[in-house]
Amino acid sequence: MRSSARAGSRPALYQPSRQAEPQRLSVGQSIGLHAVDDPLDLRSAVALVTDQRTGEVLFSKNADAVLPIASITKVMTSLVVLDAHQAMAETVEITTDDIDTEKGSRSRLRPGTRLSRAELLQLALMASENRAAHALGRHYPGGLTAFVAAMNAKAVQIGMTASRFSDPTGLSNRNVSNAHDLARMLRAAYDYPLVRQFSTAPELTVDAGHRMISFRNTNRLIDHASWSIGLQKTGYITEAGRCLVMQADIESRPVLMVLLDSAGRHSRFGDAQRLRDWLESERRRPTVIRARSTAQAPVLPALAYTSAGS
Repeated sequence: MRSSARAGSRPALYQPSRQAEPQRLSVGQSIGLHAVDDPLDLRSAVALVTDQRTGEVLFSKNADAVLPIASITKVMTSLVVLDAHQAMAETVEITTDDIDTEKGSRSRLRPGTRLSRAELLQLALMASENRAAHALGRHYPGGLTAFVAAMNAKAVQIGMTASRFSDPTGLSNRNVSNAHDLARMLRAAYDYPLVRQFSTAPELTVDAGHRMISFRNTNRLIDHASWSIGLQKTGYITEAGRCLVMQADIESRPVLMVLLDSAGRHSRFGDAQRLRDWLESERRRPTVIRARSTAQAPVLPALAYTSAGS
């Protein structure tokens, strides 16, 4: 009689089941920021909208919470690059030094790819390209150590008192800030025409040597004609959740919008639309919502498991 199973094999019924890995929490989830209700039912743990001209706070939710900011970091990276006045047409080569060993994120920019500093800066801002941002920092006078020091010095100059920067990509969860500081950074960044231009470009195609590669903007709202966005940046690592910062004109008023630690892949964009709808509705008094607990989140050590993207 022929056996229905191979010798030494077990029927599927008896195969040991694999236990699913526990879901990794963002810092905002771990300290209870998502439990704070707001009238717009936002999925973001932190939200801030301010009038760009006057600084008036229009909407605030947990805006003092100090959290990892992921690739929002690249806005500060762009300011430091541009402040150095290095030639934007100069060719910069991607090397193995630019490969992400902290989170294991992927990139289509292979070692050996040679692009202009301007192309790398646009890819960092528009497509959140980590190797591009790292290469920009590596080619700063004095190297990465000097670059990170310049990031923190720029933060002090802008008045970002609750912020610290650890690397130019945002892959490290030691890049931390709060919504008020990020609004200050947005206001400063808006004075840089290239940051506005590069961050809001819908796409860019570059010659990577072996082939042409096209990149798209990571902010889906850029493609919506109903939005007037002057500057933007997305970000994501597990510790930070989904993040979004923008300058936009709403009802002929320039506003700065910060959304941190949003739960769900597209929820930050939905939250931005909810805030816009709220601002476009009848005039409301400013809304300020704070967590009951202290909003100072612990800064966690770098974790190898964390995925990264935008």
